[in-house]
Amino acid sequence: MVLKVEPIYRAIRQIKKTIRGKSRTILFSTRGKVLNQKKAVSLSKEKHLIFICGRYEGVDERVARHIADEEISIGNFVLSGGELPALIVADAVARHIPGVLGKAESLEEKKGSYPVYTRPPIFNPSGKGPSWKVPKELISGNHASIAEWRKRQGKREKEK
Repeated sequence: MVLKVEPIYRAIRQIKKTIRGKSRTILFSTRGKVLNQKKAVSLSKEKHLIFICGRYEGVDERVARHIADEEISIGNFVLSGGELPALIVADAVARHIPGVLGKAESLEEKKGSYPVYTRPPIFNPSGKGPSWKVPKELISGNHASIAEWRKRQGKREKEK
């Protein structure tokens, strides 16, 4: 099944009539540029995003050539439709809109990527054998030591 150009054209035209300001129309496609953090930040600055989600074989090629501003892929694999990529892009973009996360420090690129733990500090799933422990630096109460541990772990994650 290939989605026809006419209904997509009419839908996009109607959407653009009802919104104020510029918009960016994105078609999800395996041929598109792969989404990355830089692209998510760039899209977060757009006033309006319009997503076109194909299904099965996709959309008439004229949608890509004449209606969409760009094609985006979320990876080197094929899904049966563009709905999940649209959700992924919406989430990746929304994180960068002020107020969505509550505070800018929540952005992973600001705090770094490191392992996180909860209580209890020692967990033994079977009651026998070795326990699973939280690193001692994290339960020390020493904020400088905790910050240094997180910094080291963040570097280790980037090297993977």
